[in-house]
Amino acid sequence: MPFDTSLRNTLIFLTIFIFAFFPTLFQLLLAPIYLPLRLLGADFSYPTPPASLYPTCACCPPASCPTPTTPIQEPPPPPTMSSAWFQKTLTLPSKSRGSYLITSTIEKELPEIKSYRVGLLHLFIQHTSCALSLNENCDPDVRTDMSDALDRVAPEDKKGDMYRHDAEGDDDMPAHIKSSLVGTSVTVPISEGRLATGTWQGIWYLEFRAMKHSRRVVATIQGEKM
Repeated sequence: MPFDTSLRNTLIFLTIFIFAFFPTLFQLLLAPIYLPLRLLGADFSYPTPPASLYPTCACCPPASCPTPTTPIQEPPPPPTMSSAWFQKTLTLPSKSRGSYLITSTIEKELPEIKSYRVGLLHLFIQHTSCALSLNENCDPDVRTDMSDALDRVAPEDKKGDMYRHDAEGDDDMPAHIKSSLVGTSVTVPISEGRLATGTWQGIWYLEFRAMKHSRRVVATIQGEKM
């Protein structure tokens, strides 16, 4: 009688299934076959892989990575610029109407400028009938021409029909107009302890009243010191 091929295929499938998913059960089924051979000294246990096949790094299990005793040194932070402030109120020499060069006066009253490597000097005049400006520092005729030009822009009201405000005289309102046109503050850079003005630049004080007045200037320095 021929062997049933379907039964053979089923047995082969079961054998493969048991071997793949139940290797321990497969070994138990083969134990009776191995028994005579084991009695003769045969060893059917799985060989142990040589130690060289295992990782040899110091931190691989079962070993543990040692805790570093020396803290990790981070690079130092970049140097930061320390900003220094200074403020002082100074009084300008009393002057009547005109334009005056006061660069040397400012430098004399503010020796602190020399201690700044880089920075800014801000000057603010605390009045409404005078002004500060940066302009020509050599020819005095420039200052005279400037005063004359501003007088033409805002002349005095001799007839009393130009301005409403004349509480302090004919030059009162024209002085306010000139102050607004020119401005009450200037800012000059500081470089290596000196005012970084141009070759022909100077700090001007412009007085717009006919009589002499005492004028206060608030000087503020901000920058990095030497």
